[in-house]
Amino acid sequence: MKLLRYGPPGAERPGLLDGQGVLRDLSMLLPDIGPAQLNPRTLSALAALDAARLPAVEGAPRLGCPVGGVGKIVCVGLNYADHAREAGLQPPAEPVLFMKAVTALSGPNDPVRIPPGAAKTDWEVELGIVIGTRARQVTEAQALDCVAGYVLANDVSERAWQMERGGQWDKGKSFDTFAPVGPWLVTADEVPDPHAIALWLEVNGRRMQDGSTRDFIFGVPTVVSYISQCMTLEPGDLILTGTPAGVGLGQKPSPQFLKPGDVMRLGGAGLGEQTLSCVAG
Repeated sequence: MKLLRYGPPGAERPGLLDGQGVLRDLSMLLPDIGPAQLNPRTLSALAALDAARLPAVEGAPRLGCPVGGVGKIVCVGLNYADHAREAGLQPPAEPVLFMKAVTALSGPNDPVRIPPGAAKTDWEVELGIVIGTRARQVTEAQALDCVAGYVLANDVSERAWQMERGGQWDKGKSFDTFAPVGPWLVTADEVPDPHAIALWLEVNGRRMQDGSTRDFIFGVPTVVSYISQCMTLEPGDLILTGTPAGVGLGQKPSPQFLKPGDVMRLGGAGLGEQTLSCVAG
């Protein structure tokens, strides 16, 4: 099942994409797609609906982040050995964690605003995990039971603020529009193996990243369990699982970064695609 939210920013309505690719409205059944709707019972009830009986949404409305009310965004750094190497770092012995502000969230086709004075804005296609039930000190064997589904995400990063301004990575990761998510949430029952998802990203039509979650250093159960030892994961929380090689920082012979007018296209097998225009922000 593919769940989504559509409409103007701050006024999104819940919907789903049926098997024929038609956007269907869910607002007569749900107030939103957020923490209260991500539990297994509600998701099972939605999956049992005859989607053809739901109202079709006309036109091509804006799509927002497919999960409303996200409480926190927890990110895993350097989770692909090839990306660690291109960054000049050793693959970590255990997951590297940092946070991304929820105010960075945006829709899958919203403009990405490059901050004033930024010169090293970069791209990172990622698999996102959406938590459906509370996870506190869960084992790896229990971890997948806490997952509602998966999303496509772009962990946009301003490398100068991330690496050259002192402190931790968070401030280079948390500018507004630096977390485009969607187009939809694919429920876990439709992702038989989250470690077999092809991910790709293009800038101005040139393929920059072409990887797969099969190359994770730390898989989904490990990541969910590990984070749950440090903090309680609540329904609606989002985990970004890291990016494969091919980011702008790692380009040879010299790094390449985003500028206003650039267009990113990215996708994940079964997760849909994003098209993101960069603007001065």
